Amino acid sequence: MKINSIIKQSFHTINVNDPIDKALDMMDKFDINGMPVVNDKDALVGMIVKADIYRFMIHPGHYVSCPVEWVMSKEVILAQSDEDLLVVANRLRKNDIISMPIVENDNIVGVISIEDLLDYFINID
Repeated sequence: MKINSIIKQSFHTINVNDPIDKALDMMDKFDINGMPVVNDKDALVGMIVKADIYRFMIHPGHYVSCPVEWVMSKEVILAQSDEDLLVVANRLRKNDIISMPIVENDNIVGVISIEDLLDYFINID
């Protein structure tokens, strides 16, 4: 089965220059743990997750108004929309990440998370 058959078509991105408090607000609002980071041309430039933000904010002198770019992962692990579901699941696990963008022709078409895969495997809609 291909990953594009289970990805949710609605997903959220955040701009590289947005503050990290906006990222946290969006993740809380949409009940997600990570989002792709895009530049002003909507090109994928990173990935941000709650855990990385929290680790960053623990250190004294870090403020919630710092830009997403300071915290995001710049080496994005991603999947192509036509890849096999188990291959993508294995990539998430091997890289110890909770979500990754799904791309098609260099455009983000969705995001897959560990929760999405678990829901699929236990047949929850």
